[in-house]
Amino acid sequence: MLPGHALEVPSQYTALELDELNAWLEERSAEERVAWVFERIAGPQVLSSSFGAQSAVSLHMLTRWQPQIPVVLVDTGYLFAETYQFIDELTERLGLNLKIYQSPLSPAWMEARDGRLWEQGVAGIDRYNQLRKVEPMQRALSELGATGWFAGLRRSQSQSRGAIDFAERKNGRWKWHPLADWSDRDVGMYLKRHDLPYHPLWEQGYVSIGDTHTTRRWEPGMDAEDTRFYGLKRECGLHHLV
Repeated sequence: MLPGHALEVPSQYTALELDELNAWLEERSAEERVAWVFERIAGPQVLSSSFGAQSAVSLHMLTRWQPQIPVVLVDTGYLFAETYQFIDELTERLGLNLKIYQSPLSPAWMEARDGRLWEQGVAGIDRYNQLRKVEPMQRALSELGATGWFAGLRRSQSQSRGAIDFAERKNGRWKWHPLADWSDRDVGMYLKRHDLPYHPLWEQGYVSIGDTHTTRRWEPGMDAEDTRFYGLKRECGLHHLV
């Protein structure tokens, strides 16, 4: 039996059962979705965060339910100085159990071998993302023994995220998106209600914040997707391949 007060969690989900679960979660609030996971799903859960523009929402919401949940930061070595400062601020304020993962290859060594991969078209960007983002995240999930992974993805962020579910099964793990149906207004109201900050670069026109070399300030006429990876692609691959 899936949706209902006595909702049970089977060890394996069929596609139909996942559809039923997502329909049930659709009727719950984000906080109720988070609570359900912690109450019903066995095994360690982790939260990934880029410490981007609106990341304080997920960090605050998840740690209210489970203060010591591992928060995985994949540090590419190319983040903005303001991002590192934001990480320090939120880690101290929220008491985060921060777990930092990086590529074993330093930025300087990578560039010595392969040059500036982010300037080598889509293929170069894909290789960069695999080296500096995907592999460290795969290692984090494995080393932390994660049976489930929370991420702050929202349908309104881009076309590529327009159909994401609240619950997915990927590579034998759960993937949770409790904020999937939230709008920018919902995010803003939550931040205001809990006196939480946006990323410092938000006020300077940065709506999606990643690495220094592939993040652009939003300008009139641009979509949010255009501010990342020169508009060549929106996703780094982390949420599709891991």
